[in-house]
Amino acid sequence: MVNSFDRYHLWHPYTSLTDPLPTYEVASAEGCILHLADGRELIDGMASWWCAIHGYNVPELNAAATEQLQCMSHVMFGGITHRPAIALGERLVDIMPEGLDRIFLADSGSVSVEVAMKMAVQYQHARGHGTERSKFLTLRGGYHGDTTGPMSVCDPVTGMHQLLAGFLPQHHFYDRPPGGYDKPVDPSYVSGLEQFFAEHAGHAAAFIIEPVVQGAGGMHFYSPDYLPVFRRLCDAHGLLLIYDEIATGFGRTGELFLSHHPGARPDVVCIGKALTGGYLTLAATITTAHVAETIGKGAAGVLMHGPTFMGNPLACTVAAASINLLLRKDWSAEVQHIAVQLTLHLRAAAHLPHVKDVRVLGAIGVVELHELVDVSHFQAYCVERGVWIRPFGKLIYLMPPYVITDRQLELLCGAVVNYVLASRPA
Repeated sequence: MVNSFDRYHLWHPYTSLTDPLPTYEVASAEGCILHLADGRELIDGMASWWCAIHGYNVPELNAAATEQLQCMSHVMFGGITHRPAIALGERLVDIMPEGLDRIFLADSGSVSVEVAMKMAVQYQHARGHGTERSKFLTLRGGYHGDTTGPMSVCDPVTGMHQLLAGFLPQHHFYDRPPGGYDKPVDPSYVSGLEQFFAEHAGHAAAFIIEPVVQGAGGMHFYSPDYLPVFRRLCDAHGLLLIYDEIATGFGRTGELFLSHHPGARPDVVCIGKALTGGYLTLAATITTAHVAETIGKGAAGVLMHGPTFMGNPLACTVAAASINLLLRKDWSAEVQHIAVQLTLHLRAAAHLPHVKDVRVLGAIGVVELHELVDVSHFQAYCVERGVWIRPFGKLIYLMPPYVITDRQLELLCGAVVNYVLASRPA
């Protein structure tokens, strides 16, 4: 039963408060199971919007949080430092590509993108470009967060630009690369992108993208061989290259970070979501010594951002523990095994006439339909079958915790395929 206070007073994400989607009250969670207040159990196929990579109620992360609580849960980061932030910073430097070693600890993924955009503008200003290099180049189909800066570089059609026209800054968009992780680079696409840079780069501070996987903008996969092309064009035109790896970092695609791709290291990378294993909100904007030192020589001399909860000790402690837990395991084998199972169980939907595409990359499985999914109906269908999946637009997708069992994954995929079969046109 939906709680009446929740129904009338609590605003949920992307939901009307006057006619909200149904909600299901979770009382506890463990492993890959959400325990509802009414006694039902749901297998979680979302990893709580892609962050709970170790599942729920993880002993190692519980212990780290409990130990840190005995010391302090929070202290301001202005003029103060502490061991949890230092330890997390050391782990991040260890796992990032060489040279990405200057770290700004932010509140959330969206804020980390805000910080990255500020870094880029201040970098260009410090190089003597004033305000003429304050625009951004990016790709259609992207999604970077719901705060103002990130929204302005989300897709101009499927994002929030139309609703918030006149409020958001206007930037320059180019078509996203052709779909297909294994497809070769399209020379005609590269030629068009080169022309796009030639026309607009002189007014831009940076080129910001989600490498290889565009998440909430449509679960679009493209070849990593485009990344060196982006790097070359940014170098040629004096732009910073920003990677938004918030959704896909920490192994989700099968690579720990796409920033490691040869010849394509970004100048700035944003990470979040799985950083704390889903325990607390924390993100990071990581850049190079060159970018940091250039900003430091600018008129302001400092990066103009400072969240109240920056470097929160509790979140930093859990994040370091989550990274240690991930690296102690054979996470790559776990993700590859999930990819095999997703491919095996979702392929039954691939040839249905109302299915546009079925695609899998790492621990991401997508069924794309030709028509919009009725979210309320779909979620009720799933809950009745003991699974939790949250679709959006025309996409039904799975991004489960890495600890999911074969049987749990089979039940998740079965619910997706059976729903799609049942909803096919007569």
